[in-house]
Amino acid sequence: MQKLSQRQLLTLVAVTIIWGMNWPMMKLGATGMPPLSFRVISMWLSMPIIVAALLVLKTPFRVPRAQWPELLKISIFNMMIWHSLMIVAVKSLSSGRAAILGYSMPIFSAVLGVVLFGAKLSNRAWGGVAAAGVGVILLLWHEFTNLSGNPLAVGMALMSALSWAMGIQLLRRTTLTIPTLTISFWMTLLTAVLMSCLATLLERQNWAMPSPTTWVAITYNAVLIFGCAQILWLWLARHLTPVASTLSVMMIPVIGVFSGALWLGEVLHWQDWASVALMVLAIASVLLPAKQT
Repeated sequence: MQKLSQRQLLTLVAVTIIWGMNWPMMKLGATGMPPLSFRVISMWLSMPIIVAALLVLKTPFRVPRAQWPELLKISIFNMMIWHSLMIVAVKSLSSGRAAILGYSMPIFSAVLGVVLFGAKLSNRAWGGVAAAGVGVILLLWHEFTNLSGNPLAVGMALMSALSWAMGIQLLRRTTLTIPTLTISFWMTLLTAVLMSCLATLLERQNWAMPSPTTWVAITYNAVLIFGCAQILWLWLARHLTPVASTLSVMMIPVIGVFSGALWLGEVLHWQDWASVALMVLAIASVLLPAKQT
């Protein structure tokens, strides 16, 4: 188990709130305009913010040639697959339930760590994984009928979660020597280029000027998600253990569910409330220090 420093804890709280409230924002953006295009505009608008941060902090842009293959691999799993599939899935699912499917990632991450990387989890960590899994099932309780009508969207959401889980495992074990902010800059730029190509190929015929509401969602994603939360998350993922850095953000889909209910009128059930207790239990299982003997 890993005890968080005050700085890590405050960073985690900020990321949790910003990302949790973004799920209804993404729903607004993905339904207000073609989903890939919405994501692409947000990414490109975030680039000046990231560049400004690099300049102010005097962080180098340069990546050694030998490290480009690893940076590309990390970018593919952490951003390219995740953002491309999830934003399309969000359009067909409720924002809260899309968040839950996306944050099945910690379960995938824990299992991948054991199967592919030989990680060993304590009984308490497995208990956290189990609690998170039950929480996901509870939150999906009333969605099974709806989800059966959107099998492609569900599959895309789960595939994006699996990709992100693999990315977290790779990021935690990275041998990259470049700063986290530099990694974030290049990951965002590479993903923006790829998704720009996909949006042009698949959505060009549906392009139109975004509405004021859609611009709010675009601005939120550009400034707070890509310009802030993503960088903070990468810093956490590089400094915490994979289980701690993934299960510790399981409150994000909970916030997504309740903010979706508040802003978009999505209906809540008792299962949603029960899942909150399970998510808190999952978080405590990996963040609270073990009793000293």
